[in-house]
Amino acid sequence: MAEGNKTPTTDFILLGLFPEFGHRAFLISINLLIFAVAVTGNAVLILLIWRDPRLHTPMYFLLSQLSLMDLALLNATEPKMAYDFFSGRRNISAFGCGAQMFFYLTLGSSECVLLTFMSYDRFVAICRPLRYPVLVSPGLCLGTVAGTWIGAAFFSLSNVLYVMSIPICGARVIPQYFCELPSVLRLSCRDTSTYDLVVLASGFALILIPFSLIASSYALIFLTVLRMDSREGRRKALTTCSSHLTVVTLYYGPIVFIYMTPGTSHSPAQNQACSIFGTLITPALNPLIYSLRNKEVLGALAKALGTNSSGVETQGKVAAKMRAAGRKRETP
Repeated sequence: MAEGNKTPTTDFILLGLFPEFGHRAFLISINLLIFAVAVTGNAVLILLIWRDPRLHTPMYFLLSQLSLMDLALLNATEPKMAYDFFSGRRNISAFGCGAQMFFYLTLGSSECVLLTFMSYDRFVAICRPLRYPVLVSPGLCLGTVAGTWIGAAFFSLSNVLYVMSIPICGARVIPQYFCELPSVLRLSCRDTSTYDLVVLASGFALILIPFSLIASSYALIFLTVLRMDSREGRRKALTTCSSHLTVVTLYYGPIVFIYMTPGTSHSPAQNQACSIFGTLITPALNPLIYSLRNKEVLGALAKALGTNSSGVETQGKVAAKMRAAGRKRETP
């Protein structure tokens, strides 16, 4: 009977979120609270963009895709972590581990490409405004997003299939709260130095190249903004760009630390802190960053709620004002 209760040898053991922390219940509660805020914020942003015709533009379509990726990333890691903590179980099957790695890699690499295309969208809108309908057409946006999802899925699948096929020696313990490719790779008893070079090259292609393109786009944008005569135009352009730049900084910081530095140079606690930032904090902040400083999104929210916050009037008040103006014109 005892033999039948043993964890299968193909299972991995997830140590969970900061296992050495003394007040883990408090930590998990804060984590779940941020998770709820992140899911709500991204879901509301997607719904607003979908239902408000004023937001049916390439910029907001790309923003809705970013929120969709953040939602998927949140649900790929957080529910399993919460379940393990409250159930007391820490094992995850090999298939489940591979699935987590696949979704994490797919969504992470997709966001790298999407953030790059969003910077291109801002570049064209500010530096080539007259050609914007041609250079950033709805068809181009849809094709780019579809190609990003498909390409990222194939890239992730090839990496996950290789990592899950390598032999594991000793305890199958992962010092993380979800299955992450570098953590699983370190359990291998095979020499993976060649594959480490592949991972480094992939990181260069998916992280440094997009980041360089983003930096180049914003260098050209700032040069154009400095030449603008209108102070209001400069303010509006910088406000729009600052939101995207903030998101880029929050997103690229953790992944550069995890994937572009030697694994032996940082501790499991540092890896977990960066992972929490990338999979939870950044998705929670993204909708706030884009909505709090965006009058169009706030206007769509006010319209959906039927309020006149942020100076947005309800349709009823507008109609009442028009009727009052009509009566004044009719009065002799």
